[in-house]
Amino acid sequence: MIEEEITQIADDIYADYVANDAVDMNYLFDAPDKEMIIDVLNKLQMIIFPKYFRNKHYRFYTAKNNLTMLLEDVAYNLSRQIERVLKYNPKFEGLSAEQVRETARDICMKFLKTIPKIREMINMDVDATYDGDPAAYNKDEIICSYPGLYAILVNRIAHELHLLSVPLIPRMMTEHAHSLTGIDIHPGATLGRYFCIDHGTGIVIGETTVIGDHVKVYQGVTLGALSTKGGQLLKNVRRHPTIEDNVTIYSGASILGGETVIGHDVVIGGNCFITTSIAPGTRVSVKNQELRYRRSGEHAEMAAQGEGAESKVTEQGENEVFGQDCSWYENAD
Repeated sequence: MIEEEITQIADDIYADYVANDAVDMNYLFDAPDKEMIIDVLNKLQMIIFPKYFRNKHYRFYTAKNNLTMLLEDVAYNLSRQIERVLKYNPKFEGLSAEQVRETARDICMKFLKTIPKIREMINMDVDATYDGDPAAYNKDEIICSYPGLYAILVNRIAHELHLLSVPLIPRMMTEHAHSLTGIDIHPGATLGRYFCIDHGTGIVIGETTVIGDHVKVYQGVTLGALSTKGGQLLKNVRRHPTIEDNVTIYSGASILGGETVIGHDVVIGGNCFITTSIAPGTRVSVKNQELRYRRSGEHAEMAAQGEGAESKVTEQGENEVFGQDCSWYENAD
């Protein structure tokens, strides 16, 4: 009885496949393999940080022998996955199966040649994190355990594939990092040198964001779009902000819009909501929120309220927004 029911259910589901054109049986196993892409990502991490990560199944005599095996493994599997996803990019329409295969191999080799650049950039990110975090006892701790650094590493890998017009795979990589770290960085986002994510949970960095050098971002920050209600009509439109060099963005801040430019040497205080450009050298904060205190058994409430924020222009002509006490921003990094 169960066998008959299962057979009938299978017939019904397959009929639905055919009716809705949901699957072409000739390409049933032609979709990208998520597990394989994650495995490639893990092996790239071993190549970039050979001191800290290794494959225990490999047996090798020299470090170069190990590197060669890893590269061959990545080259073979990544090129196969790229071959499977090129069909999603109209740029590669009309290619024969052999041309798709050759194109995938060419893209894979171009990507592998960017690894020295990725290593240079991520090592600067390690320096930025160590220099900016008094809780870090050494750089080994950062490489082995900091989620912010891992999210940056995956983005730098995925971004190079994105620049090579590889569809789907870069997003699968960054969403894997997102699932592990709570940090959501689109592979299209451009990260400058010496980038630091402190704590990191809840950070969102959108596709067209451009971040300069020596930028530090704390948890809960959103670098997003003002509106996405236009849907697909906004594809390839600049929607996310530009963050120039030497900017610090504290926790909970939201900076939105493709026309929004945060000038160099700006400090954005916690929980700020910004949709317009900020002049270089500005320190931005939100006025103190009202706090209410009530002791057990008492009916009276005591309010501790700030004096209210005031906006002013400094002698240098730079806009500044201050709350009750923003003196700590004067020494902010």
